Amino acid sequence: MKVVFDTRELYFLTQYLPVWRVLRRRGVECAFACYHNRPTQLAAMRSAVARAGLPARWFATKEEGLAWYRSEPPDWIVFGNGYGFLAELAPETRTAQLYHGIGTKTDVYSPTLTQMDVRFIEGPHYARRLREMYPQANFAAVGYAKVDPFAYPADERPRLDLAALGLDPEKRTILYAPTHMPSSFPKMADGFPADFADFNVLVKAHSLSFFGGKKRSHRRLMELWSRAPNVHVASFDEYDPLPYMATADLLISDESSVLFEFAVQDRPIVWCDFLWVHWTRRGPLAYRLRRRLDASIDPYRSMAAHASRYRDLRRVVDEELAEPLRFSAARRRCVEALIGPTDGMVAERIADYLAQAPASPRRAARQPVAQP
Repeated sequence: MKVVFDTRELYFLTQYLPVWRVLRRRGVECAFACYHNRPTQLAAMRSAVARAGLPARWFATKEEGLAWYRSEPPDWIVFGNGYGFLAELAPETRTAQLYHGIGTKTDVYSPTLTQMDVRFIEGPHYARRLREMYPQANFAAVGYAKVDPFAYPADERPRLDLAALGLDPEKRTILYAPTHMPSSFPKMADGFPADFADFNVLVKAHSLSFFGGKKRSHRRLMELWSRAPNVHVASFDEYDPLPYMATADLLISDESSVLFEFAVQDRPIVWCDFLWVHWTRRGPLAYRLRRRLDASIDPYRSMAAHASRYRDLRRVVDEELAEPLRFSAARRRCVEALIGPTDGMVAERIADYLAQAPASPRRAARQPVAQP
């Protein structure tokens, strides 16, 4: 069996690597199809892939990747998002969707994510909703592979070396990990490091905060904060948030899947409600933001303390660290519903499915394609 992981974005690796680890141990041939779609960060992408020791093939475009898929058809291609060329793949190649995140946004329900031979899904909340929305699609409820490393043997779990980063291991550590849009980032204070001077502050921005004019304010703050002695700002090639989550005593975030991933550790979370919203999603266009956010997640917002303004943030953080188990029961309910099992065996279940799944009707229905 040969399995290829289609790696359109570097952050897809956080879902892929636990599965690759299992497949490699089982002797399965694997490859990663990587793309030059972020020219300003290409060197960083190549560095991250090389550092992980991944067997990678690089392509300038998705069309080049498709040509390779057709000329050397794998048994499975695993995708972290939709793919517009499914009908052009060789009939012997099956496709799997291992979506790159969960959380508060409706993109998890996109129909393009259900058009593959199988979509792996996380907790019962998503299993129920997706099966209701797409009764003809094929789903395998396995859990959320990204959090498997939290259950690895102690010496294999991800963690940062605070001293190596120039931080103080004796201090408590806060992780600020916002999403890119809608985001609290532009409403954070220039003096954030000084306001939390008695903490180590880790800043893990979303990968898309490193690109585009709309995210210029994110990059300005990252550059400014990185000068503070108590701050480490993750670079683009430090794509994996798990070492940051594992090291932090408390998380500050907003509309990010990191909220739910961090909850697996049952540590305090502060959810920022002060969001900057682009003009194309506010005022008379606010319906676009409502359409982007998943209202079915609203009951789970109670698993964290909330800060409605930046000026409230320090007080809320202090309250949560003083009483870290206050929302523990709510966090556990949230993890059970959204994340699913946290036994460290999600990647094993995915690998089992790939090895044992029968040919699907979609695979049989595909027409042979001419070789390029």
